[in-house]
Amino acid sequence: MQRDLKFILTGLSIILISFGFTYSYDEPFIQTEKTDIPVYNFDELEPLLYTDSEKTVIVNFWAMWCIPCVKELPHFKAYADQHPEAEVIFVSLDFPKDIETKLKPFLKEKGITSKVVLLDDADANTWIDKVDPNWSGALPFTIIFNNQKRAHYERSFESLADLENEVNKSILK
Repeated sequence: MQRDLKFILTGLSIILISFGFTYSYDEPFIQTEKTDIPVYNFDELEPLLYTDSEKTVIVNFWAMWCIPCVKELPHFKAYADQHPEAEVIFVSLDFPKDIETKLKPFLKEKGITSKVVLLDDADANTWIDKVDPNWSGALPFTIIFNNQKRAHYERSFESLADLENEVNKSILK
């Protein structure tokens, strides 16, 4: 009986491992993949919107359902690839429930490797004004800054050259 149970558990473990699950006799069975896209409220996000460094930081508010946002993603990816000294942060306004099933596959398909966080804060009327009192809330919205200068863009970038031009104007002016 004990040998049969051990045989069944071993077989079950092999099947579960092959599907990406692990099982330990000491802990309950859990899926091992952990979400590496943090979900923030605005108070948790706000520190990412400022820096003490001279390094260029680009924060792009976007969503998968926003066509202009998706269209400009390759320009941010190219900028990040060509300027490793800069920090590019994508703030997704998608639903937290879609992280594993939609957001992660979307980012993988687009080759996005920069930092991505998901903003889940229902009080948009408050946090939009804190980001920029002139922001209507429309997407995409981008902030380009360092410790000295800051610029806000409520528009999409049409090319890598367009983005680089605005970074240079924002930070070097």
